[in-house]
Amino acid sequence: MQKTLQQEVTLSGIGLHTGKEVKLTMKPAKENTGFVFVRTDLEGHPQVEADVNYVVATERGTTLEKLGVKINTCEHLLAALVGCDVDNAILEMDASEPPILDGSSKFFVEAIESVGIVEQTTAREYLVVKEVLTYSDPATGSEITIIPSDTYEVTTMVDFGTKVLGTQNATLKNISEFKDEISSARTFSFLHELEMLLDHGLIKGGDISNAIVYVDKDLTPETTEKLKKAFGKDNVSIRPNGILDNLNLNYPNEAARHKLLDVIGDLALAGVKIKGKVIANKPGHYVNTQFAKRLNRQWKLQKKKNVPDFDLTKEPVFDINGIMKLMPHRPPFLLIDKILELSDSHVVGLKNVTMNEPFFVGHFPKEPVMPGVLQVEALAQTGGILVLASVPDPENYSTYFIKIDKVKFKRKVIPGDTLIFKIELIEPIRRGIVHMQGYGYVGDAVAVEAELMAQVAKNKVD
Repeated sequence: MQKTLQQEVTLSGIGLHTGKEVKLTMKPAKENTGFVFVRTDLEGHPQVEADVNYVVATERGTTLEKLGVKINTCEHLLAALVGCDVDNAILEMDASEPPILDGSSKFFVEAIESVGIVEQTTAREYLVVKEVLTYSDPATGSEITIIPSDTYEVTTMVDFGTKVLGTQNATLKNISEFKDEISSARTFSFLHELEMLLDHGLIKGGDISNAIVYVDKDLTPETTEKLKKAFGKDNVSIRPNGILDNLNLNYPNEAARHKLLDVIGDLALAGVKIKGKVIANKPGHYVNTQFAKRLNRQWKLQKKKNVPDFDLTKEPVFDINGIMKLMPHRPPFLLIDKILELSDSHVVGLKNVTMNEPFFVGHFPKEPVMPGVLQVEALAQTGGILVLASVPDPENYSTYFIKIDKVKFKRKVIPGDTLIFKIELIEPIRRGIVHMQGYGYVGDAVAVEAELMAQVAKNKVD
């Protein structure tokens, strides 16, 4: 089920790049809200959804913009929400950028845990990765790949070509490990980048305590004075491990872990929980968000097709013999072979379409196509199982059509296809009247759909 915060919680601090004081209040949100930023400092309190299609900049952080309203550096906060298994939250801010705090997601996670998480009543949806997807950026050599997995896993590999940092890897096997393994990994920069950022008026809220600075060049007197002024320090120095000033690393591979944190935060913008293993080589906000756009498109396509994930290898609820014990139909007019799933409100059936079907003899014999009317009949027979399985003496009952509505045929069904039928009750069965919505799938596409109404009646006894 989807989850949200039990109650609201507030943090305050300074934005990393804007340098502005900001108060962030995370609030519970209703089902299917997702993550929504609200700018309380602007007239009308405009909203910006955490949607990858609103990404307008990825330099040193991910920036969203909707109708001129911006949200800067959103990735650390979004990573914390995903890492805490939250689906829905309102994120009110009185400035454009969440507080940087210590440069990680640690304090966001602690704030969320301090108020707790509550389960909601709507089922969570997932982007289930069924095939390998890859995005690469030839200009930087960055590449992200996702492969099928039962859980959300992330591996990052970083190599910036510097001796001080070297090559680092980090792996998150399950999102439940985020708090302990990833959340306290802080943002980092190289000294040459830091100078450039200062010269361009960025990181106004930066401090040596909220960003790891890897010294990849000589610390000249001029640079030293610039850093002392920027960070309000009497002195700056280099530790033996090549890090500026007196900061201790939380992990030997903290840079790779923070890049993993960024990947999780940026991919949250895809707008859906993910079941897949992400492998990111030299990730950055640009390649992360470009990949999130691809995942978002994949998710929208998956929703449009509305194809459930069926396991055709598991033991059926009813084989053909079990079906014939429930239903009066017999070959050649028994049009389902197996029942894969059965509950009080839904049923999933299967038909293997072969060239031996008797209707192919006369229905376009040179280019065999399963008649649409028989596809609807197969849907109805599958729905009949849903009803008849609930009565103690199904052999004494039959189901009869009352109404067929909103029928659509979306692709041809031909010999060799496997048709999967899914029927769900639109409303509870009353007085023997069954109102159902049915879909027939071939592969990853809908072949037929219809709204069906039938009556369950006791057979007349001779």
